[in-house]
Amino acid sequence: MTRAGAYGQKLGQFLHLKDAPPSLVTRSLRSTELAVTETRNDNPVSGLSGSLAAEDAFLVSLKLHDYPACELWERGKCLMTADVRAGTTYLYDLKRDPRYVIDKPFHSLFFYIPRSALDGISEQSGRPRVDELDCRTGVGHDDAIVRHIGASLQQGLRRPGEANQLFIDHMMLALTAHVAQTYGGLHRAAEPSRGGLAPWQVKRACDRLESDLGSTLSLQAIAAELGLSVSHFSRAFRVSTGLPPHQWLLQQRVKAAKQLMSVRDLPLSEIAISAGFANQSHFTRVFSAVVGVSPGAWRREAQGAPGSGA
Repeated sequence: MTRAGAYGQKLGQFLHLKDAPPSLVTRSLRSTELAVTETRNDNPVSGLSGSLAAEDAFLVSLKLHDYPACELWERGKCLMTADVRAGTTYLYDLKRDPRYVIDKPFHSLFFYIPRSALDGISEQSGRPRVDELDCRTGVGHDDAIVRHIGASLQQGLRRPGEANQLFIDHMMLALTAHVAQTYGGLHRAAEPSRGGLAPWQVKRACDRLESDLGSTLSLQAIAAELGLSVSHFSRAFRVSTGLPPHQWLLQQRVKAAKQLMSVRDLPLSEIAISAGFANQSHFTRVFSAVVGVSPGAWRREAQGAPGSGA
């Protein structure tokens, strides 16, 4: 049975959106769903937002648009009016039935974090359980880390077919750990060792990643094969290879594409799919960003043929 939290379609209904807003989901902590949803309405119908089912979970919201004189409700009562500024982060406790009056354009990112995910972070770090998060009504936070993670995930939200699952896992894990530490009082544990993976673990992890360049694997699946927590695996993999898993996979995609481009007549569209990219456009954007030139220009140079850019 699927249990959907406050993200995607459910969050869209809460905000009276006609269509389900885009969302990205990961299950890297105790198989618990963590999600980010982008919501926007430039011409909303005025009225009080809906209600979300009460649950032991939190929403962390990064506001992307000013929202002056926002009327805030909890547990069926209007508590206050506050000016919400773009770039500010707010936290909501879903046990309190947070609502607000929708009477002007809005644009926000909402990160859904259930209690079990916070417990997973505490368990993996060997620290006491987080009791509560700082969800004071109307209190916004100038949080550069949330802004950075939000901006990083927006490309995936706008092009979900190109989203790298390992990247989503990595960013949502980082977001949850940051929220637990900054707003829940979780103390960062001193790392007993900065060592990496054992050689056999590096080989197995890299083999698994290379076997699925399209990146349907999750961090949880790879970490479980090695008998490690997700956070330990991610940290140790980076120590061993110099890159986090999602960036290492990206480099392997580019490497595979270069090998395929040595075949003179193979179309770039076919190379893109074979190397794990969603399509040729995705391939061109990523390859150009990593290598510094377009795939067509790189191929011409590698084959010693003259020609203009592609």
